[in-house]
Amino acid sequence: MNPSRRSLLLGATTLAAAHALAPGAAQAAGQKTLRLQTRQIEVGGKAATRYGVVQPSGAAGLVLDEGDLFDVRVENTLKVTSGLHWHGLNPPWQQDGVPYISGPPITAGQSAAYKFPAVPVGTRWMHSHFGLQEQDLLAAPLIVRETEAIKSGRQEVVVLFEDFSWTQPEALFEKLRQPKMGSMAMSMDSAKPDLNDVDYDAYLANDRTLADPQVVDVERTGEVRLRLINGSASSNFTIDLGADEGTLLTVDGNPVEPLKASLFPLATAQRADILVRLLGDGRPVVVLARGEGRRLQTGIVLRPPRAAVAKIPVEGTVDGPAVGLKQEVLLRAQRPLAARRVDRSVPVSLAGSMMGYTWSMPVHDMTGAPVTVVRGERVELVMQNETMMAHPMHLHGHSFQVTEINDRKLAGAMRDTVLVPPQATVKVAFDADNPGIWAYHCHNLYHMAAGMFTTLVYRGFT
Repeated sequence: MNPSRRSLLLGATTLAAAHALAPGAAQAAGQKTLRLQTRQIEVGGKAATRYGVVQPSGAAGLVLDEGDLFDVRVENTLKVTSGLHWHGLNPPWQQDGVPYISGPPITAGQSAAYKFPAVPVGTRWMHSHFGLQEQDLLAAPLIVRETEAIKSGRQEVVVLFEDFSWTQPEALFEKLRQPKMGSMAMSMDSAKPDLNDVDYDAYLANDRTLADPQVVDVERTGEVRLRLINGSASSNFTIDLGADEGTLLTVDGNPVEPLKASLFPLATAQRADILVRLLGDGRPVVVLARGEGRRLQTGIVLRPPRAAVAKIPVEGTVDGPAVGLKQEVLLRAQRPLAARRVDRSVPVSLAGSMMGYTWSMPVHDMTGAPVTVVRGERVELVMQNETMMAHPMHLHGHSFQVTEINDRKLAGAMRDTVLVPPQATVKVAFDADNPGIWAYHCHNLYHMAAGMFTTLVYRGFT
């Protein structure tokens, strides 16, 4: 595609994530404005109208520095009711952005204000929690840059991965819920795990496919910090650096003991900060996100000066690997929870079936029951997946630590979203220190819409 058409399509909605962050860049003080609006992108040579979260400057999303106040006004310029959830931040519950739980949604033409400490720091993101709007790409990066990262002077690149379909989300959901017949029904409930709900038309990295990927200019030598966000509606990815190696610094914005690898699993809604070292050989570094169980892939390119960038196929030669917990068991939090006994252990069953597309998450074997806690408790969630699909489980308003995977005890990573593979059991622990009513759900958009959603409620909170 020629540059003029690209410029026309992006127009005033150019992604902040589509540019490297300048070392030490600071945000202006005072209230920021984010607008929910329609925008045009190009996929497969065709223009597509989708939603976006855009600042008045045209940049998408928001970048703050450690210590900043989260002071944001959200203006809904869409023709539909909407809103934003600050995924990974732990605000007062009334400002969490979940319609009818933390507050009312934002109707068309109206606005809402949010003001609270921007904690915890790290790679977070924002997205609609209204209906199926996340599938319409109503999401954006939300970065609270760590003091250490600012002082390091390293180049940073933010990448938002998303899944794209030409079919409207409501039609996708309706198709999933249609009765399955014959061999199709048998295969969906066989002993083989189901890796995908939706057959997507494209995967996007900062709104672009590999037919015209983002190419980021980098120094010949030095280090680049990738802030990678899986903002998809229902796709797990494996980040593949090919012949290069990266060092995992954080997961879900929370620091872990450094881990070197070339492959990094990234489930729906999870984030990973990966340090890539340029070797001075002049080669570009290709950062791929390979779709789980599919040949479809997306990604970006880090290009040193004068490096030639070869064409990268939109589809790989083999299916992307299943995303599991082999790397998760190796992760160790740099800032774990303080040692103390568990006051309350809560069993949560992840139940349902592709046949009929019904999903639930009974608490204490009671469908529809909330997780009830008391402020000050150390709470353990015991999530047992009884289904043949993986579920990326997200708890709002809290950061939890992974403490056990399939009977293997861990001093694991601090997260806000953990993948629970088919037939697996994962335990996490958190401190009940943020009173309110909080969403707790599978972050596969269609699983959530079909019933895999509950709440965490504090007793006697005011």
